[in-house]
Amino acid sequence: MGAVDVSGDHRLDDEGVWFQVEEPGAVGTVRRAAELLAGRMGLDEAHAGALAIVAAELASNLVKHADSGQLLVRPARNNEVAGVELIAVDSGPGMSDVVSSTRDGHSTAGSLGIGLGAIGRQSSWFDVYSLPGRGTVSAAQVWPARAPEPDWIAGLSRPMSGEQSCGDGFAVRTVEGRRQVLVCDGLGHGPLAAVAARAAVHAFHLAPAAPPAAVLEHLHRAISHTRGAAAAVAEFDPAAGLLRYAGLGNIAGSVQHYDERRGLVSMPGIVGHQRRTVREFDYPFPGGACLVMHSDGVTDRWRLADYPGLLGRSPQVIAGTLLRDAAVRRDDACVLVARATP
Repeated sequence: MGAVDVSGDHRLDDEGVWFQVEEPGAVGTVRRAAELLAGRMGLDEAHAGALAIVAAELASNLVKHADSGQLLVRPARNNEVAGVELIAVDSGPGMSDVVSSTRDGHSTAGSLGIGLGAIGRQSSWFDVYSLPGRGTVSAAQVWPARAPEPDWIAGLSRPMSGEQSCGDGFAVRTVEGRRQVLVCDGLGHGPLAAVAARAAVHAFHLAPAAPPAAVLEHLHRAISHTRGAAAAVAEFDPAAGLLRYAGLGNIAGSVQHYDERRGLVSMPGIVGHQRRTVREFDYPFPGGACLVMHSDGVTDRWRLADYPGLLGRSPQVIAGTLLRDAAVRRDDACVLVARATP
């Protein structure tokens, strides 16, 4: 990836770009992409410089320690504040002691041992999860001022091998007090699947303030000009301790509460083309619960119980871990993770 030219890459303005980081030349590519996005997001010189350090250190760690290292560079937005987010994923040896590894002077590769420490100092927000023998997932954000409150929700999407466009998508909105999320999977893969997914995301943001089943009906009418998509909409009702859910097609959803995992029901069909009766279901969603939704580019054989402590990490890190270990390379993949309380 060291030879990739990102100078005019429009994807840095929306879903971001994944970089394969396996050789030293990729470090400069990732740093330049981060600097380019910093300018587009309006970061000042000091914060842009901090972001460049974070990007270079994350990428360098992947080169030195990782197997199959990947790094996502994308915009971050929170209450109209714009920043930049970096997510690094690897299948390397992992770290047995994350706390010690974040201290300056600690090194397992004969270096100065300032990588993770520098990332933590230069980031507005930083989270990391590592499991020996399984690898490490890190997420960092740089904001122009004090970091906003930590995200209660995060999604990650990645195109299949050999494709530039991803046909999977996700979105979140709050409208008239309704807090809703969407995961969608455009039929097939490539540019036409991406068109369908983006149309579904656009229609979701324009949908009336209505329950999930009605929002899904709106999407069905709105994207009929595309090849169609699988889609599911979830709505959080913290006062009632409930999650309301409606889906058509192969979007998997589950509620994770401690070690208990409960699957959510989606009906057969294709949003935009083949619609049977859309049904909406209510599920208990107590404090401490976690919603996981993903496309069929992610297998359903994962168990959060296999990752001690992961449920306590950020949604970005949980989603990154599942994407790394459960996604397939022959299809687009998307994972969304949301907590019961923001």
